[in-house]
Amino acid sequence: MDRLAAMETFVCVVESGSFSAAARLLNVGQPAVSKSIALLEERLAVRLLLRSTRGLTPTEAGLAFYERAKRAIEEADEAELAARGAGAKLAGRLRVCAAVTFARLHIVPAMGRFLDRYPELSLDVVLDDRTVDLLEEGIDVALRMGTLDDSSMTARKLGQARRLVVGTPAYFERAGVPAAPAELSSHQAIVYSQHAEAGTWAFRRDSAEVSVAVSGRMRVSAAEGVRAAVLADLGVTAVSEWMFADELRSGKVRAVLEEWSLPPVELWAVFPAGRMVSAKARAFVSFVEETMDSKRES
Repeated sequence: MDRLAAMETFVCVVESGSFSAAARLLNVGQPAVSKSIALLEERLAVRLLLRSTRGLTPTEAGLAFYERAKRAIEEADEAELAARGAGAKLAGRLRVCAAVTFARLHIVPAMGRFLDRYPELSLDVVLDDRTVDLLEEGIDVALRMGTLDDSSMTARKLGQARRLVVGTPAYFERAGVPAAPAELSSHQAIVYSQHAEAGTWAFRRDSAEVSVAVSGRMRVSAAEGVRAAVLADLGVTAVSEWMFADELRSGKVRAVLEEWSLPPVELWAVFPAGRMVSAKARAFVSFVEETMDSKRES
């Protein structure tokens, strides 16, 4: 049995969810996939997959084997790339994760250029505002915003953006424009509940620091909802300028209290702990950095 080929087949079955889907992806017959998994289980003397009418579910041993097999395949790919040198092509699948709104506004629209650059590479894009477990979800690289809590993670800072208090002209016409941070306590705040400092906004100007407790009739668990609420003239929010870049340029949304600063929002590329960063992941991160740099210059 070709051990690496068997690992690749098993990983493909787990990620695709069925023998038939894996067979299509691997361009082989379904019996060949079933036989490969059966021989692998026989060799390891352990059940890797539970088969039912609902599909396939990895056993505990299967999940452990999946993580290590995926890592072994990636390291084998990296060894081949290193041996071939600069002329090697990136191929296969890359699984990335990012926050929904940030990806919709800035990453997904640019993906055509990335895919054109690497025609043998395919992307599996997971959009989620939650902090996803990278190993459990099989993520190769995640884009995260904010301060990283886990210092053990392998991460690379890609940039940062100002955090602004924004609202629509219609809202400010109705509620008034705050002249100082303290006045925000009387405004309707659209609170993003996923943020660590959801109910308190900390401002600084020169040596002065002011923390304001904000409240409103809407707390929203996803940035997409925060955007929709602001654009519906329902209130103000404190958010990175990335989230309203086009609207700030067009005047559809207005920033206030700009003489005061809020803590900036950092953008990080985060990689699974204990796993070698693949060439595919590095290429994607470099592309994101390039994309965000071009937006800053435009």
